[in-house]
Amino acid sequence: MLDCVPEGHVEHTVGKINPAKTCQPIGAMYAALGIHACLPHSHGSQGCCAYHRMHLTRHFREQVLASSSSFTEGASVFGGASNLKTSIKNIFKIYNPDVIAIHTTCLSETIGDDVSTIIKQSEIPEGKVVIHTNTPSYVGSHITGFSNMCKSMDSYLAQADGETKKEQVNVIPGFTNPGDMREIRRIVSALGIKLIMFPDTSGVLDAPLTNKYQMYPDGGATVAEIRDSGNSELTIALGSFASNAAADLLQEKCGVTGIPLKLPIGLKATDDFIMALKDWFGVEIPKDLAVERGQVIDTLIDTHFHYQGKSVAIFGDPDHVIAMTEFAITMGLVPKYVLTGTPGKEFETIVQKMLDEAGITGSKVKAEGDLFELHEWIREEKVDLLIGTSYGKYIARKEDIPLVRFGFPILDRAVHPLMPVVGYRGCLRLIEQISDALLERRDRDALDEDFELIL
Repeated sequence: MLDCVPEGHVEHTVGKINPAKTCQPIGAMYAALGIHACLPHSHGSQGCCAYHRMHLTRHFREQVLASSSSFTEGASVFGGASNLKTSIKNIFKIYNPDVIAIHTTCLSETIGDDVSTIIKQSEIPEGKVVIHTNTPSYVGSHITGFSNMCKSMDSYLAQADGETKKEQVNVIPGFTNPGDMREIRRIVSALGIKLIMFPDTSGVLDAPLTNKYQMYPDGGATVAEIRDSGNSELTIALGSFASNAAADLLQEKCGVTGIPLKLPIGLKATDDFIMALKDWFGVEIPKDLAVERGQVIDTLIDTHFHYQGKSVAIFGDPDHVIAMTEFAITMGLVPKYVLTGTPGKEFETIVQKMLDEAGITGSKVKAEGDLFELHEWIREEKVDLLIGTSYGKYIARKEDIPLVRFGFPILDRAVHPLMPVVGYRGCLRLIEQISDALLERRDRDALDEDFELIL
């Protein structure tokens, strides 16, 4: 694949050669799957819907269900209102979801369909819900689409029943795996705090195999829970790019205080998450969590010589990359190149500040970048380790650099969506993966007398 990459530096100022992102509707579809008994609906052509379902299915290794307005030439010219009205009617009649979550595509955005008006004109059975968000693929990324769908959950569903707030917390978990959402839920539950998490794909895209088929698994945030989120004391938004907009809207609409935090990936970010809950609700930190934190510190001490001072390139979704960069610095790694495909200069500001505070100089940080550019940087000056999605494997193979798979999508390996990278347990997993990747390379290249059974 990379045989055609030209030698030497290549300037390209228009377009992307190998984007480190995908399109908005994928993020919106994933967020919608975090609502219980929800069927995501793609307002566009069948091809768009099929691609988005396939991409999510390949990552999660689970069947991803979604419907489509099935645009043809006629809808492309005259508008998709008729297609959408018919779709809503048929979906409720045939598939009977509790919620239809509509997202737009390039085509429906370009022709200018007014989806909110079309929904008002549609036949919606009593007790059922239809929400929508606008997700033009030609701007933003899948993270933008996820954020937009989370905002729509607030806009359509969240309600404040009165001025008195309930002693409970909303957590918007960001574009994370079901295993991460389970771990976030476990941590909050361990603190004894009532939790509403939305979206929540745990129990949906990591459902167990049983002898009974369920089109809509037991997991996901219910409509009642999302409505009740307007009555919570606090919202914690994990990851500014994916979650802050929804938390801001919930604060504006329902008066729920929002606290923006990094994804709890790494020691410091996990500490910040737990301490924010402790300070707000006045709870004690249970011994089990303290023990887990101590295990992380002990493991960092035991393994630091495997990775101390090693240079690393980190790429992927902005919220993941920001938190991973912070943890890499904590571990003693040196982030040499840090890149996301999602637009937003805030990313560069946050990462550069962390590097400056750590006294790390000479690094390159870029938002709205692509993997072609990252590869050029690496060819100019190699790094010891690459951390990112499956798309980094071609660079890793070409330049003979170990790759730790991290983030979305991971298409060429299994089990990742089930295993958390958040929390203290996630710290241990990341330390293991990073340490093992570097040791395996060292073991491969070392003489027998230099790397025996015991290092």
